[in-house]
Order: sequence, then C-alpha cells, then structure tokens
Amino acid sequence: MFVYSYHQLAKDKVNRIKSGYSAYAETELLTSLIKKELDAQNIDVYEDVTDFGSWFIPE
Repeated sequence: MFVYSYHQLAKDKVNRIKSGYSAYAETELLTSLIKKELDAQNIDVYEDVTDFGSWFIPE
C-alpha cells in the first residue's frame, strides 16, 4: 500500500502551478497547505473558490 501525505501532495500541486498548470484542492486542509507553500515561495495565483473545492490558477 502506498501512503501519500497531504504535505507532499501540496508540494506536488505547487510544482504543477510553477510549471504553468492549474491545480485543484478538494479539502480545506489541502487548500491551506497549498496556500502556505505558495506564500513561502512567493508565487502569485488566482484562487477560484467553489462549493466543491478551490482552483489555483497561475498568474
């Protein structure tokens, strides 16, 4: 069984954003971790919050 932590998932999604792609987060925990990682790396994104989750779109 493969265990994938939320912290690693957040870092992978931020790397995807850095590559110019959008990223999606379903949970508030994952959204929070992505925001912290984006702030730490000074990456600007547009966050589209929906009823089902958040999209992070690179600017």
